[in-house]
Amino acid sequence: MAELAILEQCALHPEGIPDNDLASTIGHIPVGERAIAINSLLSQRKLQIFRDGDVLVYKTVKQDEAVKFKGLASEDLLVYQIIQQSGNTGIWTKELKQKSNLPQTQISKIFKSLEARKLIKAVKHVALQNRKVYMLYELEPSSEITGGAWYTEHEYDATFIHVLREQCVKFILSKGAVTLTDVCDFVKQTKLSHVDLGPEEVLQIVNTLVYDGKVDAHEEIEHRDGANGGDFDDERGEAIGGSDDDLDYMENVIVVYRPASLPIPESSAFTAVPCGVCPVFNECAPGGLVSPETCAYMKDWLSF
Repeated sequence: MAELAILEQCALHPEGIPDNDLASTIGHIPVGERAIAINSLLSQRKLQIFRDGDVLVYKTVKQDEAVKFKGLASEDLLVYQIIQQSGNTGIWTKELKQKSNLPQTQISKIFKSLEARKLIKAVKHVALQNRKVYMLYELEPSSEITGGAWYTEHEYDATFIHVLREQCVKFILSKGAVTLTDVCDFVKQTKLSHVDLGPEEVLQIVNTLVYDGKVDAHEEIEHRDGANGGDFDDERGEAIGGSDDDLDYMENVIVVYRPASLPIPESSAFTAVPCGVCPVFNECAPGGLVSPETCAYMKDWLSF
């Protein structure tokens, strides 16, 4: 009777029913009987319990999930639920040990059991190569763990980033003035990336071009009735061919990327002075064994 009532209430709340709500809806059942029924359902793997903040929540276990959990001990389920709460950022062994109060040897055995059932998986942390984090098997690790689009098999993909940067700067130079949306569309259409890049990742690439002095970023005014990627005005307070009254509905301020007005060269006479990095600088003197007159690096530098 009590078990059936609990399952009925959980079925009405697929995402879970808080303990207080469950108690109020089946208040006619004595507390002791409810506790026995809940423990019985938990042992039968028909019910799962988890915390949402400080609130206990009950949720029915689907039949296909119940098969996966069949035969697991209560400690196994505890570890699974802790890992489940960590989401796609995962949890590492030390933190799980603190939350579960289980010995390390037992946790290691539970990991093997849950991994064998494909309930959890271990993922290497890109910033901490010697550390594994555990998460549910079906989850996609967050970019914080994998490094995102800039890492391939946990290795920084410098070649991919170099190609992407070069193609993006060529696109901006050829167009003269583009928005971030234009660059995103270009990257998607040309299939430069082996993974889907969102505006955030493309902005990171464009920002590196700005920092390197290859591209300038301007806050400019776009005319909504203009062509795609077209009419921009460098003056934030004025419209081209319009009155001040038209500003509210004809224009909006956006960031526009243009070829750098003063490009920063890869190297120059000011940044490539050989004496600054010369390992025998202290031995160099006019007329000496090491001297400016015979220095090949000095001759190359003077040819700038």
